[in-house]
Amino acid sequence: MHDDMKRVAEIAVPVERAKAAIDLMATYQGWVLELSRMRREAIEEAQASGMTQAEIASHLGVSRGRVGQLASAGPPPERAFFGTDLVTVSLGGKLEAGKGPDENPSAVVVREDLDNFEHLRKLLGGMKLESQYEVIPPTGIVNLNRENHVVICGPRLSPIVAQVLEGDHNLRFEKDHAWHLLDQKTGETYRSPMDEDGSAGDFGYLGRLPRLDGRGTFLYIAGIHAIGANGVVHYLEHHLADLYREVRTRRFSTLISCRFDPETREVLESRRVTPLYRHES
Repeated sequence: MHDDMKRVAEIAVPVERAKAAIDLMATYQGWVLELSRMRREAIEEAQASGMTQAEIASHLGVSRGRVGQLASAGPPPERAFFGTDLVTVSLGGKLEAGKGPDENPSAVVVREDLDNFEHLRKLLGGMKLESQYEVIPPTGIVNLNRENHVVICGPRLSPIVAQVLEGDHNLRFEKDHAWHLLDQKTGETYRSPMDEDGSAGDFGYLGRLPRLDGRGTFLYIAGIHAIGANGVVHYLEHHLADLYREVRTRRFSTLISCRFDPETREVLESRRVTPLYRHES
């Protein structure tokens, strides 16, 4: 910290020194926010282990009332599920309708995925995390080696994602007459009601998968159809705290079913239909 401040102080040009100071303050403020999240989580864990507020206060050297304040100050612990800084949401892009690959087409994102980003933006904002989205080009090439990264893109749109998914020995996408999801542990197949009888329901995959560089993970969301990913986001909106308590930031995968309004395409209900399969011991 002292070296950072000294570096800023030694910048000769005033406006450049001011800009460097602003940038460094933003970095420190981000650290303070994450530390306050860690403090809140630690106090919650101590209470869950059976310690009283009085005992915690004694250990921390603060009043019992202050412990109560600290237990509710800062972002919720589950914020760490998404990251510690600006979250990038990568959305699968498709070629514009009616254009071939030789016509210099641009990538477009389906309405359901834009809705997903908007829901995630609000969820993250409530935990003091900013977010942005990017469109994965029709080639399916996406940089997975990043922190604070969420990918919403079916394996059929990205061969890179499809290769990473092959490492999940519990759940997988398969295709015969239609795309579906398979629980390899139980042998149970999950087919979209949209393909079976046309009813307004779908299934989605949720997991934390390894980056290609082996230096971290990314969150992955995909549905059999686009609306299935909406079901996963809906599940996160309503069950994030419980999910985080179960898996923290470790690798896992699970399947989510959803039911939606066929007119508005709004998800009405979502629930987990498989265990939370851990990918690490």
